[in-house]
Amino acid sequence: MSIGVENNIKEFVKGTWNDTVDVRNFVLKNIAPYDGNADFLTRPTDKTNLLFDICKKAVKEEIENKGVRSIDPSIISRIASHQAGYISKEHEVIVGLQTDELLKRAIKPYGGVKIVEKACQEHGITLDPKVKDVFDNYVKSHNEGVFDAYTTEIRKFRSLGFLTGLPDNYARGRIIGDYRRLALYGTEMLIQAKLDDLEGLVGPMNDSRIRLREEVNEQIKALKEIKVLGDAYGLDLSRPATNAQEAVQWVYMAYLAAVKEQDGAAMSLGNVSSFIDIYINRDMEAGVLTEGEAQELIDQFVMKLRMVRHLRMGAYNDIFAGDPTWVTEAIGGLSLAGGHKVTKTSFRFLQTLYNLGPSPEPNMTVLWSAELPKGFKEFCAQVSVDTSSIQYENDDLMRQTRNADDYGIACCVSFQEIGKHIQFFGARCNLAKTLLLAINGGKCENTGTQVIEGVQALKSDVLNYKEVMDNFRFTMKEMARVYVDSMNIIHYMHDKYYYERAQMAFVDTDPKVNVAYGIAGLSIVADSLSAIKHAKVTAIRDENGLAVDFKIEGEFPYYGNDDDRVDQMAVDITSHFNKQLAAYETYKNAEPTMSILTITSNVVYGKKTGATPDGRAKGVAFAPGANPMHGRDTHGAIASLNSVAKLDYNDALDGISNTMSMVPETLGANQAARVLNLTTILDGYFGRGAHHLNVNVLNRELLMDAMEHPENYPQLTIRVSGYAVNFVRLSRDQQLEVLSRSFFEKI
Repeated sequence: MSIGVENNIKEFVKGTWNDTVDVRNFVLKNIAPYDGNADFLTRPTDKTNLLFDICKKAVKEEIENKGVRSIDPSIISRIASHQAGYISKEHEVIVGLQTDELLKRAIKPYGGVKIVEKACQEHGITLDPKVKDVFDNYVKSHNEGVFDAYTTEIRKFRSLGFLTGLPDNYARGRIIGDYRRLALYGTEMLIQAKLDDLEGLVGPMNDSRIRLREEVNEQIKALKEIKVLGDAYGLDLSRPATNAQEAVQWVYMAYLAAVKEQDGAAMSLGNVSSFIDIYINRDMEAGVLTEGEAQELIDQFVMKLRMVRHLRMGAYNDIFAGDPTWVTEAIGGLSLAGGHKVTKTSFRFLQTLYNLGPSPEPNMTVLWSAELPKGFKEFCAQVSVDTSSIQYENDDLMRQTRNADDYGIACCVSFQEIGKHIQFFGARCNLAKTLLLAINGGKCENTGTQVIEGVQALKSDVLNYKEVMDNFRFTMKEMARVYVDSMNIIHYMHDKYYYERAQMAFVDTDPKVNVAYGIAGLSIVADSLSAIKHAKVTAIRDENGLAVDFKIEGEFPYYGNDDDRVDQMAVDITSHFNKQLAAYETYKNAEPTMSILTITSNVVYGKKTGATPDGRAKGVAFAPGANPMHGRDTHGAIASLNSVAKLDYNDALDGISNTMSMVPETLGANQAARVLNLTTILDGYFGRGAHHLNVNVLNRELLMDAMEHPENYPQLTIRVSGYAVNFVRLSRDQQLEVLSRSFFEKI
């Protein structure tokens, strides 16, 4: 394939990107690494302030209207379905909305018309009868396909809360389009590249090749519709972008096309800041763009990303609280060729957290390395101290493990090589309930339903470590089998009925695929096994023989205190369950990967889980992600971090989420000390091979005041488990769970 791209601006350095679709090569050939500090940054322009005032007013109206400002119940959202929408056209340097009106939510019934209908009803809106008729009688949805194929066994595991949050009733998400491609090439060249690929997809016509040919044709149709979307805003997206403003605009239009068609659980942006910086740097060197104008482009781009909305049922918010979209942008990192990828636009993205105030979106993710420039590391730490709005991931670990440097983060913690690699998302398995199956003869601890056959009865109510572990290994094996079956069904049906053509149009034609399994309750399992091994644990059973509580006699080590006696249990269980998942065949031969991540669903998981042998009572929320249970990491922040750092990334390649909250005084007496100490902590933590860290720097009293007076904290942002939320948009139970977490007062 040769697309024959000429340099659309003569100063760009030529490379393989001129002859084939290769954005990474363009970036490496043209990037302008920046080693300085944040002194060059500017405050928002008057136009940006005016626009954001309108947005803040609209968000206030949205919150006052039970979380939804308005809904279009008639027009099915497609790439070019709605008329052009503006916030205030004359003040916008970056244009485009999902619908024709700010914060108006659109319907996407290809995921499931009943879900859309319920979401509308919850807000007093009636779904257009014509839409309902079409999907009731003529068009099959992803949700219908999945439940037609589900076995009785899968339905049981799902309904009882052993497999939770499966993307069978919402779009799967976690596929990142290389939205930079639209800016670098334009739709005309991208269409030609796809046509060339299609010509090579010839016989024999097996299932895989037939499906791929159809998918590529759908991608071509999407690219043609993206051109129409651009026309509605007076943008010629058929050609490459020629300046910084167009580069930002084109990237946004590609992303906008994706979120107009899909409402996935995570619609990540990718890794665009270093790419955009090339255009900004060129224009500034040519004297046609000022620093204020450059920041204005980024501020308005980010403002639009903050306004992305999807129509959800209330039940969705129980799992994924705070109305998140996970517009995750990966910033920084190093190149495999040597040198870092920090640019001035890396700083400009983080500056939006000052210019527009703290916000969960986009999900700012810094790819951390000890070798990043000192000025950038210090600015990141400063922004974390001031806003609690950044997460950090170990670039050295991911870059070297995956042998890739042009990657983004899907959702919260999941590596994805941009344009080369996609992910099939799959929520998670409740490992704590899986352990209780081992203690209860394969029966659900809440209902007594026989979930797994063949689990040996324990010889005594005094729990024996070897007996419990033998059973637990068996229940994990069965759990893995059912989990893989359910995932294969979900993603087969998603491709069939709700294919992400707009996103996949910006991905290589036959990309690598991984399937993202997940676990919840790891710290509970580790502490429970520790209690059984090191103390005396007696199961207290009801009249049906189900363990409803546990009596613990003696002391035992808790996970989170840098104690290998229990930390190694967490390591071993993670490794074991990951191997169980990898033993089964996957749809599209996807690489099996696993995460230790809960989002905010740790609250729901707790409600569905009975008392556990670690002393946790029935219904109590789980710790988020790979975190120790609340209040049990009593030896300080470093000890807690050290425990999590022992988990092997190779056993959880989909990511290991850790969320740390510290009161400001813990980090130091003043801002300079806090910045220095946080950068030192990050270097040390990631130097031990840890994968991810959310950082909150705030007082528990602040959150308590926000609970009582939410009107005073419209932009109070906290990191929860791989992502950030506006604290006041959490449910009361979720807020209380956040308050129950460890707020470290000593390092």
